[in-house]
Amino acid sequence: MRRGFLAMAIGSTLTLGLAGGYFLAPANAQAPANVWTMTEAEYLASFPADVHPESRGRLPIVDRASLDPARQADYDEHISPETTSLAGIYGPGGLRLHGSPEGTEGGELGGRLRELIRLVVSREMDQAFEWEAHEPVALRNGLEPEIIDTIRYNRELDGVPEREAAIIQLGREYFRTHKVSSETYARVLAAIGTRNLVDMCVLMGDYVETSVLLTVNDVHIEYGTPYILPVP
Repeated sequence: MRRGFLAMAIGSTLTLGLAGGYFLAPANAQAPANVWTMTEAEYLASFPADVHPESRGRLPIVDRASLDPARQADYDEHISPETTSLAGIYGPGGLRLHGSPEGTEGGELGGRLRELIRLVVSREMDQAFEWEAHEPVALRNGLEPEIIDTIRYNRELDGVPEREAAIIQLGREYFRTHKVSSETYARVLAAIGTRNLVDMCVLMGDYVETSVLLTVNDVHIEYGTPYILPVP
């Protein structure tokens, strides 16, 4: 599926949120009046232990030398005074440099984990049409029925392999609380590595876009097809 503007925006939000690049507050909340009475050093020292002071997120600023020439040019554009990126190297563009080049995200994850991620998004978004399309693909890619049912019925993750359990837990935390705990982030990072974690964020954003399109336009499954995802 070609990623459009909506998916880029959602993917940016996911990537920033999972990397710890910002803090979310209730819509009616106001910043404390004294938030900037602290010095910059005090502010940086106040970050959670897994946040890098330089990048202000869970991932460091990407090492330019680790990038191929095409992506080095992208890096240079993000740090240029003339950059069109609103947040420069500190925003989603900089975070994505830790992942795969655009259009190749998730290649290292393989079909089985990509489908698991899509099912997690479908479940959390209560999107029956999207689930209906992807459950057969997940099965063909070797995702076990027991894991699929764990996602489908929101079951406890006891007995689910660590890598899959960590990804499911991350999805549940993000979509339900709009935050990801340091513990869960560390579990996923240990299980799949930085590149795949960033790619996972982008894939999640892609399929949130799909869910928004389907749900807003009230797209129904085909006549005679059983509903295999319990939805409200």
